[in-house]
Amino acid sequence: QVQLVESGGGLVQAGGSLRLSCAASERTFRRYTMGWFRQAPGKEREFVARIMWSGGSTYYADSVKGRFTISRDNAKNTVYLQMNSLKPEDTAVYYCAATYGSGYSKQADYNYWGQGTQVTVSS
Repeated sequence: QVQLVESGGGLVQAGGSLRLSCAASERTFRRYTMGWFRQAPGKEREFVARIMWSGGSTYYADSVKGRFTISRDNAKNTVYLQMNSLKPEDTAVYYCAATYGSGYSKQADYNYWGQGTQVTVSS
């Protein structure tokens, strides 16, 4: 069982930045594709970004492309989401997710989820 713990959320003004972190308990972390999803009030959970286990290729939702960057540090069993130029519509609970091997942009691709961290962007 992989445990994921997110941190780094908070309140920020529009145009500001935040960096989310997700620490994984799994010692074979490097073999897991990691993803970030978010859920705004009254909306469905949506894909934000993912980074592959092999080669570290990344993929982003169009809504965050050019503003958010996903990265990973396999030595620290941690994945990051650097969020720049934040907008009020980025306000949501952000979830970290993991799957062994390859994963893509669907929630069903991921087997393990964190508890979420709140990001609030004020206008």
